[in-house]
Amino acid sequence: MKLAAQIAKVIVGVLFIFSGLIKLNDPVGTEIKLEEYFEVFAQDLPALHDFFIGLIPFALYFSVILCVAEVVLGVALLVSYKPKTTSWLLLITIICFTFLTFYSAYFNRVTDCGCFGDAIKLKPWTSFGKDVFLLALILFLVYHRKKFRAMPTGMIVAVATVASVGVAFYAIRHLPIIDLLPYRVGASIPEQMKPSEEMKYKYVFEKDGKEVEFEKFPSDTTLKFKEMVLLNESAKPKITDYRAWNDEGDFTQQTFEGNKLFIIVKNLNDINIAAFPEIRKLVTDLKGKAVEPIILTSASSDEMNEFLKTQQLTLPYYYADATVLKTISRSNPGIWLLQNGVVKGKWHFNDTPDAQVVLSKL
Repeated sequence: MKLAAQIAKVIVGVLFIFSGLIKLNDPVGTEIKLEEYFEVFAQDLPALHDFFIGLIPFALYFSVILCVAEVVLGVALLVSYKPKTTSWLLLITIICFTFLTFYSAYFNRVTDCGCFGDAIKLKPWTSFGKDVFLLALILFLVYHRKKFRAMPTGMIVAVATVASVGVAFYAIRHLPIIDLLPYRVGASIPEQMKPSEEMKYKYVFEKDGKEVEFEKFPSDTTLKFKEMVLLNESAKPKITDYRAWNDEGDFTQQTFEGNKLFIIVKNLNDINIAAFPEIRKLVTDLKGKAVEPIILTSASSDEMNEFLKTQQLTLPYYYADATVLKTISRSNPGIWLLQNGVVKGKWHFNDTPDAQVVLSKL
């Protein structure tokens, strides 16, 4: 039994550290996921609407606490630091995770829980199953917690805590250390918008109270259509929602032509205005060069026109979906360099490059 407890300890500890480190790499991504949960709960629980909406401004703080806690609890478990306290904290944490993943799966809300960030995408029921498995292991550890002798490993846990906070702070102030997003440097956006192979479907109809399936859409008009199911999920494009437009029409394809330096303005509510003097200088220095600066934003035309006037910028702008902009850039504003649709550079506003650096990427 002691061996089983040791194996359970290693599995739980490693999974918690792995999950926490992936999220620490991109705490803003976890912030976005928490905001999604808060918005869903605000809609589904009207009596607590204001409470959950009030939590949204603090989502980044919750994100850092959650990511750091996962890593620290995993380390504490592996090094036998205060086994009783650690095991109970792990139990409380996994109960919360299990509830969230069950809610996501059962009610089909927040279809990607973000358990392993953008590194590993799990379907809702798979996420729930993973948490049930961990819950069982942690309950086993709580029951056998007296078998683990407390060790004087407080310094190791303290170092893990400081290091975790440091990684989170760096990722927030700059960009994820390892970019796992589809809009990362080196990725071709047009290629990722194409399916990897021909997409195959089955067509489900109903006739005489029975379900019938077809590989091709039938011509029989007596059939009642129910659903179309994709058979090869892996063939789906990695990017399905990228689009750029303005009041004159769709300009998605034009964003893939030549050298484009996009200033990502996700919204004007929490944008860092102090970053624009350097951005303005960058835009000015690129005049006459083979790079076209353009703004991508989800703000309205009235808001953008007033903002550009205030910031003394004369740049064209395209609209893009707010969620897409959050995925492209974790900073607001952000800088994104494309050459014929291939990402050549990506910068946080704290790391705004000069014109020479931008041109060297092309």
